[in-house]
Amino acid sequence: MKIAQNTLKNIAQLLGCDFDGNPELPVTGVNEIHVVENGDVVFVDHPKYYDKALNSKATIVIINQKVDCPEGKGLIFSEDPFRDFNSLIKFFRPFEFNTSKVASSAQIGTNCQIHSTVTLGNNVKIGNNTILFPNVVIHDNCIIGDNVIIQSNCVIGGMAFYYKNRGDHRERLNSGGRTIIQDYVEIGACSTVDKGVTGDTIIGKHTKIDNHVQIGHDTLVGEMCIIASQVGVAGCSVIGNNVTLWGQAGIPSDIKIEDNVTVMAQSGVSKSLEAGKSYFGSPAGEFREKMREMASIRQIPSIIEKLKGE
Repeated sequence: MKIAQNTLKNIAQLLGCDFDGNPELPVTGVNEIHVVENGDVVFVDHPKYYDKALNSKATIVIINQKVDCPEGKGLIFSEDPFRDFNSLIKFFRPFEFNTSKVASSAQIGTNCQIHSTVTLGNNVKIGNNTILFPNVVIHDNCIIGDNVIIQSNCVIGGMAFYYKNRGDHRERLNSGGRTIIQDYVEIGACSTVDKGVTGDTIIGKHTKIDNHVQIGHDTLVGEMCIIASQVGVAGCSVIGNNVTLWGQAGIPSDIKIEDNVTVMAQSGVSKSLEAGKSYFGSPAGEFREKMREMASIRQIPSIIEKLKGE
């Protein structure tokens, strides 16, 4: 999430926290660890991830432990990094509830067909020749490309499903990112694509998505993919080009499916998948290996009976 250029000192003062590092270090973004760039602020609140955050591209790290400041970086010392990071998202990308069906800031291209029941949020951009069927909702800051078809009752750009367990309640992480639907994408009825927390959820060109599909926050889906009905993709996943996910396949967060992969129906992916292979089962494995496993399992009753006879 890009912001107007700021400084380490100003960000620390905004949060009411002490800091270490050059007060004039430039701050140009607020991002999670998987999408950080130079100039970004990131947060870390568990020792397990300290090194990852401190060695990342981020310029500023909000951290709940006094540690040595890496050269060229800045540290902001916080009792609750999650809370303070959440505050930055709210400050720089505040939620604006849109009370009209089509926000005045929405931009619509030429030759579009948009049903009267469609809702377009603040700063939405719709390309040319795009079709939006009844009851489609496009939330704030989403970008829809040219020649896109979105069928009835889809929700594009909903809030990320991301919560911190506070013991007696769960605190939602604010969503300041976007959803980008590129050219020639088609999305079936009742499907949802969540916005990024600080980055972008992207659906690549010519990808086709069936009915009742969920795509989580900050997920990147490549070009020419096929995603069948009832597939669930968790947040922060990366799906390559020409990937096929058949019905009810489940994809967890923070994994990568490389190009030209097929995941068979009802498979549960548990780890990243190599390019050019087919996968089946739960946990999903290479298709032929899984078929051999199943064939072997079917022989177990006859083996047991044979052993009893001996």
